[in-house]
Amino acid sequence: MKGKTALVTGSTSGIGAAMAAAFAAEGANIVINGLGDAAEIEKGRDALEKKYGVSVMYHGADMTRPDEIEDMVRSAEKRFGSVDVLVNNAGIQHTDPIEAFPVDRWNAVIAINLSAAFHAMRAALPGMQNRGWGRIINIASAHGLVASVNKSAYVAAKHGIVGLTKVAALENAQSGITCNAICPGWVKTPLVVAQIEARAEKNGTSIEQETQALLLEKQPSGQFTTVEQLAGAAVFLCSDAASNMTGTTMTLDGGWTAQ
Repeated sequence: MKGKTALVTGSTSGIGAAMAAAFAAEGANIVINGLGDAAEIEKGRDALEKKYGVSVMYHGADMTRPDEIEDMVRSAEKRFGSVDVLVNNAGIQHTDPIEAFPVDRWNAVIAINLSAAFHAMRAALPGMQNRGWGRIINIASAHGLVASVNKSAYVAAKHGIVGLTKVAALENAQSGITCNAICPGWVKTPLVVAQIEARAEKNGTSIEQETQALLLEKQPSGQFTTVEQLAGAAVFLCSDAASNMTGTTMTLDGGWTAQ
């Protein structure tokens, strides 16, 4: 991927950070985006450059703001000449029954988990089409294929991401651009750790007990999917081996959706 540019949203931690590192290891220039302490973000950006010998820029686009998302893509194109790989990874979570779900939380989850991907794709696709090559990878979820209680906004957004992926794939099927969705099961990210801690506090149990309980409720393997495994899947989707793979979902969920 030397000479290409990968833009990964929500890449200052977790899944996105692993994907940024994996693309940097393949020789791509990187655009990182996300929240966090400014000094820590700069430290991470500099470390990627030094470790892999690529150029890395940070853009702090608010993923609820379409104008900032477009500016992020345009800034990347200005700096590197292109955005060849777009990974829509940014996401948040909130859990509540539908009748108690705060409207502002619904709006935020839909904006960041679904609408932000549309806005980034809308901005990046014309350049990909002009060059006749592009890879769009949307990070969906097992919840893009099946549902769970108390996660109406997240499930709706992730199902939407899967549908958006299919539409983009069809619209660009003969353009040299592919669009696919990766559907992880449980991954040990800050979002999931927070859920485990909340369960332990509510039930008066240990973190270890609630970790196993959480996993085995859904994920027959009883193991977390790792961020490195997800990053490897993303790199594969950009390879020649996956050039005719588009509009589909890759599930890394320990058997969750096989049930």
